[in-house]
Parts: sequence; C-alpha cells; structure tokens
Amino acid sequence: MSATIMTPLAPHAFLNPLLIEEAVRRALDEDLGRAGDITSIATIPAGTPARAAFVARKPGVVAGLPLADAAFRLLDPAVRFAAKVADGARVAPGDVLATVEGPARAVLSGERVALNFLGHLAGIASATSAYADRIRHTKAKITCTRKTTPGLRALEKYAVKCGGGSNHRYGLDDAVLIKDNHIAVAGGVRAVLARARAAVGHLVRIEIEVDTLDQLAEVLSAGGADVVLLDNMPPAVLRQAVELVAGKLVTEASGGINLDTVAAVAETGVDFISSGALTHSVTTLDIGLDIEM
Repeated sequence: MSATIMTPLAPHAFLNPLLIEEAVRRALDEDLGRAGDITSIATIPAGTPARAAFVARKPGVVAGLPLADAAFRLLDPAVRFAAKVADGARVAPGDVLATVEGPARAVLSGERVALNFLGHLAGIASATSAYADRIRHTKAKITCTRKTTPGLRALEKYAVKCGGGSNHRYGLDDAVLIKDNHIAVAGGVRAVLARARAAVGHLVRIEIEVDTLDQLAEVLSAGGADVVLLDNMPPAVLRQAVELVAGKLVTEASGGINLDTVAAVAETGVDFISSGALTHSVTTLDIGLDIEM
C-alpha cells in the first residue's frame, strides 16, 4: 500500500478550505434528513468497525479527496481517512485513491456524499485534462466559464485546475466581461469601453466579446480593453483575428468548442480557449468504495 498523502488538496489550485466543510455539511444535511441514516442505524450494531477503499474503476484525474475526507470526519471524528494520492493525480483502473476506517455506521452514512463529490469533481478534472492534452503543443490554455452547478462553482473551478486547466472569472464581481447585449444597451463599442474603464479600478481587467473582424477593429481603435473574446469564429477567421490583435490584447476563443475542434482552435495562436462543457456536460468518473472487512 502506498504511503498516506497528508494534504490531498492540489498544491497548484485555488480553493478556500472553509468552502469544503460548508459544501459537505449541506450535502450531508440533504442526505441524512431529519432522522439520519435509518438503514445503517437499524442494521449495524453501534461500535461495529469497518474499513474500505476508494478505488478507481476508470482512468482519469482525481479531484475532491478533501471533500470525501470531510464527509466522514463531520459524521464521526473517529473515522480515519488516508489519501494515497493527491488531487490532480492521474489514476488507472484499480488504483486506490484513499482508505477510510472507523465506525461502520459513519463509513456507510458518508459513502454516497463522498462518492458524489469525488466522482463529479474527478469527472471535471478528467475532462479538462483531455482538452489540455489536445492543445499541449500550442501556447493556448483551456479555461472554464460561469456555466457551473449553482452552489458548487468554487469546487468545480478547483477541479478544472486539478485537470490542468485555467480559471476564468469566478463571478460577476471580479472582472468586467462586456458581451453583445451590454454593447447594444450601452450604445456601441466605444461607449461601453469608455464607461467601463472610467468606472473600474486599475486592477480590474476588462474583456469584450466580438463576433466579427470589423468589431475587433473597432475595439482596437477605441482602446480600454485588456482581453478580447472571439466568439464563434471558425479557425480561419480566428487566425486573422490573432494577426490583427498582434499581441496588443489577450485573446480568448469561445463558442461550441469540443475535443474534436479544440486543437485546430489552439493552433490559430489564441491565448485562451473557454468551454462551458468542462463543467456543465461532463461524465462522472467511476469510483467505488470497496469494503475490506
């Protein structure tokens, strides 16, 4: 058996540790309801011990081990959780991710919450890793969006980092992203950029979305933007857009990008490629909890 990993959090990812306990408490409250785990209470004598292992059934990238740990710890501090890998690790079928040992009632009661978090977040990390692998030969980075599960955004963005991706803004309050509707309501590209730059602080980045080369030219002429979002442009047009920008702005491509098209998009020279699919359309990574009694 491999040695225990003392801190399973991915060292290169961002996650407020306080959010882990908050999210797990909500999930446990939802699952345990008013009376608790009546199945385990009725069938397992108090004090019965159990030992189990989290085992990967499919290959992928791990994310969510600290939440699995919390699922048991919050139910019974006597449960011992031992991670064998850290979040961000690539695993193969049969690999043991962690073991859990302690009162059987707590182990069984926390099982589903632990697996739900692990499977979902590892699914995101695995999907992100697949995209990142396809564009590794370019300078582009794959990044997530705000198309996340309500209440789980910080966790899902953490999983993206575990998979080798980059994080876009966390919410409406940490960066300006001017989209087509903002431009329409504000009265055009020049007006919206001027108002944005006058209103925000010097540390706040401003990104503006364009879907034609003419719009891009107007953005470059107006000034005030830091990043340009090139929306739904085919690779040939994206390449022209990158040449037009000529390094004056950070470039981001978006719109319907998938595993089959991401390499061609990256090869146009864009800096970032954003995909909502990283968080809203992923498949849960198959992980099981095997009792070893």
